[in-house]
Amino acid sequence: MCIKSLSKFRYFGFLVLFICSFAFGLDKEKYISVDEIKRGMDAYCLTVLVGTEPKKYPLKVVSVVRNRTPGHDAILVMGTDETFKHIGPVQGCSGSPVYIDGRLAGALSSGYSFSVDPLYAITPIEDMLAVGSVADSAGGSPGTAVNSAMMDFSKPIDLANAGKRVFSSLAKTQKSAGGFTALPCPLVTSFSPEVCKSLAVDLKNTGLVPLAGGGTDGGDESEEVKYVPGGVLSIPLVSGDISMAAVGTVTEVVGDKVYGFGHSFMGQGAVDLPMASGKVHTVVSSMNISFKLASAGKISGAFRADESTGIFGKSGETAKLIPLRIKVTRFDAVEDRVFNCKLAYHRLYTPMLLQSVIAGAALVQGSLPDDHVVDYKASIAVKGYDPIKFENISSGKSISDVASEALGSVSLLMNNPFGDAEVKSLDFEINIKPQNMLANYSSVQLDDVRVKAGSTARATVVLQSYKSKKTAYRMSMKIPKDLKAGKYKIIFAGDMGYNSFIRKAEPHKFIARDVDSLVAAIKNIVSLRRDRMYMLLKLPSAGVTIEGKELPNLPASKSMLLRTSSRTITTAPLGDWVESSKVIPSIVVGSKTMEITVESN
Repeated sequence: MCIKSLSKFRYFGFLVLFICSFAFGLDKEKYISVDEIKRGMDAYCLTVLVGTEPKKYPLKVVSVVRNRTPGHDAILVMGTDETFKHIGPVQGCSGSPVYIDGRLAGALSSGYSFSVDPLYAITPIEDMLAVGSVADSAGGSPGTAVNSAMMDFSKPIDLANAGKRVFSSLAKTQKSAGGFTALPCPLVTSFSPEVCKSLAVDLKNTGLVPLAGGGTDGGDESEEVKYVPGGVLSIPLVSGDISMAAVGTVTEVVGDKVYGFGHSFMGQGAVDLPMASGKVHTVVSSMNISFKLASAGKISGAFRADESTGIFGKSGETAKLIPLRIKVTRFDAVEDRVFNCKLAYHRLYTPMLLQSVIAGAALVQGSLPDDHVVDYKASIAVKGYDPIKFENISSGKSISDVASEALGSVSLLMNNPFGDAEVKSLDFEINIKPQNMLANYSSVQLDDVRVKAGSTARATVVLQSYKSKKTAYRMSMKIPKDLKAGKYKIIFAGDMGYNSFIRKAEPHKFIARDVDSLVAAIKNIVSLRRDRMYMLLKLPSAGVTIEGKELPNLPASKSMLLRTSSRTITTAPLGDWVESSKVIPSIVVGSKTMEITVESN
């Protein structure tokens, strides 16, 4: 056995001994173990159903389920209070401490969907108090990155696909047979119902259900936050003028250590997330499963572990947050709105949160009309680099373009396999107008299909705009004087056609090989404007790129030698072309290709 393997063996052996010694050392005066619990015993839980103060609610032990999940037992209890009977199992009660014989037994954590009775499963306290010990001992890095194998960095970057990968990485299976499930913590937001509905689609595989109407409640800044068993415990993923917080209950407090939920939030192991108390406005009863409508309080602490049997945090500590500013100008708003928020810093959550907040801010006045234009600019500050700045325009796609570019850019920065690319701040300005900028090619006519090398090719392009008259534009392009005689294709394209062309001609500018080239590639992608019309002439080229470095105009023999498959270095052909472009008040859909004949001088 190698020294490294022996080291790992000793570590895990120590870890097992640590956990076992902890279990055997359970304070029997304060805690009651599963072995002491019998059917029919009286119990009670502490939780908040309205306001901030926890209250007692009587329970009755139904049974003890051994090995409900491998290595973990559960205690089944039934609520006997009339309030509990009316509302049934409640999302947000996760973590509510349960006391039997005056001692803490564990936390409410699971229930049955559509159950007419308040039947809960309890996560034993011995399992919860072990949360955080493994993460601390292993020195885990907060926020597991997306598996680099899920993102192919050997090919030109696709921002939209990068965002999809993040959402797929967030997938978490909550339900089990018969509808028995960990009570998902309500994800209460200040978003509109429309935004929550859209977000619910993105989060459908995570077990999280966003709820509108949670509001913002930063609490009294001067007031000291005290975490108490049964009190509200929240994860303010977004705080400030827009809020999004997962809400559950405090199970136990030991010094500055706070334990809650009784099940995982997303099961990410070591985390660095903000911790807060909160306020319950009311419990919304449902035939499916009821939930607490609540708001997060003032941030006062940080979560350090998110494991299968609960979450663990420390009061007084600070989690990393990303400042976010969004200015929204809407044609139907009396004045501009500026939203200042802070996002939790997490490799998987943060990109999702950013997309959601952009939607929440832009759609605060409601849905956009069918005919609309979104003019936007953005700045992403990255530690050690000049900000990634971009501005663009889209039409008829709501805020999907700006949200997709933001989501994809931040996803790649925070989940790249090359090194740290810390996002320091985010700034967006969005201007929404009631018009339609889409246009299609009506006709393209070359002045002459035969041109001399060194002369100028000219064309008339006619665009048909939506509900508008046709508009003619003149385009011209200089033909290289040394171009060999022959037939060539001229492409007329809008941004999508140009994007496709340029990514094939210069793929190395969109491929990441390290953090520097990743930042450069993102800048290259987001710099492509949509309100442009292009005229392109593809030229033969013997150039190559080696590890992203351009070697143009090589002799044919040299180019073939460098591109041989026997070489391990990354090489690719270097495209060559001539282009001209024109800024137009339209977004051109589609492309047209014309053939010309170039004659020698």
